[in-house]
Amino acid sequence: MKNKTLLIISREYLTRIQKKSFIIITILMPVLLVAMIVLPALLMVMSEKKQFSNVLVVDESEIFINNFVDNDHYAFTYQSGDIEQIKKEAFEQDYDVVLQILPNTQSLKANIFYKKNLPSGLQSTVENQMDDIFFNQLLRDSLHVEPAKFDQLKQLTKAEAVTIQIDDKGSEKEHDASVNQLFGMGCGLVIYFIIIMFASQVLRGVLEEKTNRIVEVLISSVKPMQLLIGKIVGIALVGLTQLVIWIVLSTAILGGIQLLAPTLFSTESVETLAETPGVNVPDTSSLTTAPSNIFEMIQNYFSVSFVTIILCFFFYFIVGYLIYSTLYAATGSVVDNESDSQQYTMPITLPLLLAIIFLPSISTNPDGTLAFWLSLIPLTSPIAMMIRLPSGVPAWELALSMGLALGFLVFSIWFSAKVYRIGILNYGNKPSWKTIFRWLRE
Repeated sequence: MKNKTLLIISREYLTRIQKKSFIIITILMPVLLVAMIVLPALLMVMSEKKQFSNVLVVDESEIFINNFVDNDHYAFTYQSGDIEQIKKEAFEQDYDVVLQILPNTQSLKANIFYKKNLPSGLQSTVENQMDDIFFNQLLRDSLHVEPAKFDQLKQLTKAEAVTIQIDDKGSEKEHDASVNQLFGMGCGLVIYFIIIMFASQVLRGVLEEKTNRIVEVLISSVKPMQLLIGKIVGIALVGLTQLVIWIVLSTAILGGIQLLAPTLFSTESVETLAETPGVNVPDTSSLTTAPSNIFEMIQNYFSVSFVTIILCFFFYFIVGYLIYSTLYAATGSVVDNESDSQQYTMPITLPLLLAIIFLPSISTNPDGTLAFWLSLIPLTSPIAMMIRLPSGVPAWELALSMGLALGFLVFSIWFSAKVYRIGILNYGNKPSWKTIFRWLRE
């Protein structure tokens, strides 16, 4: 029996990993994952290297003449006269932008004229400088307060709140809770798509063998339970292989990027970026140990060990896949085509869909009642618990969730084996739920 089961597992595994679709997805997914991590940081760093622009200011309000501050990206010069004539001459010369400040009535208004591309950050820079210049003038004229003195008072009264989480051991860790929420949502979505993708492969495999009558030949040599176990385990190994390759390739690519660009994810690049006009970055001055590379940065994001997250991800992938694949295999055994299987798969898939529907609620309130119960129910826990985990989950809740999932897995295997044993050789009629439950007693 053991050798026959291993033979079926080997067949299912080798057949699928040799497909072009498997190779393409396996290589493409890590690239997309790394791109999601690296591109935002790369674009932020590149944004500081903006093209230098000459801005010609036509100040019809006569408030801002010689008051704009030049920087590494913009240089301001001033001219008065007819705006139409000035625009025509400016674009024929070396000016990239013409800034027309309208006469001051009740509010400050300006027009920014450009011919090719509007320099990135120019609009926000102009608006911010206009606000500061006009406000400083009001301070002097109306309140008789010097702007430098006012800025000093603002710095003395500036408040700063830092989010620090305390774990069960009393250790304190500073991190951004929104990152935990986004990462948890991402883990939940990945678990959902992986479970659906590989469980559907089990369903289609069972249906294909039953429709082509191959199963009759196989059953003559192996027992239905051997065939069921071999198919499920074989496809599970395909999924695990894919996950391991994704993790190894992603780590290798991130490590390579860290070697080639060691300052890309360091605080130095953030400090440099903070000087870029129009770009707001978080203040890292309060960090006691600022991350110096991408791996430290990733670890500092989460309330629990990143290794714990990865191990739990594998656990919920395996258990979630086994639960749904066994139920999908039972579904495939009782129908003759894929369209008929929708009647039986919808009640099975509905809990997963509910977990996805409530995904925003779980991520924003990971300790709420809804999140707690969905992370315990075995049909929803693979998604709900992975959403909650990056924000921190009590050990007893995690253990209870895993225990209930394993217990339900035993039940689903027993249920599917009973249905599969009879349904796989049942042709020509679609059994009712009443008939299926009668098979359980046989």
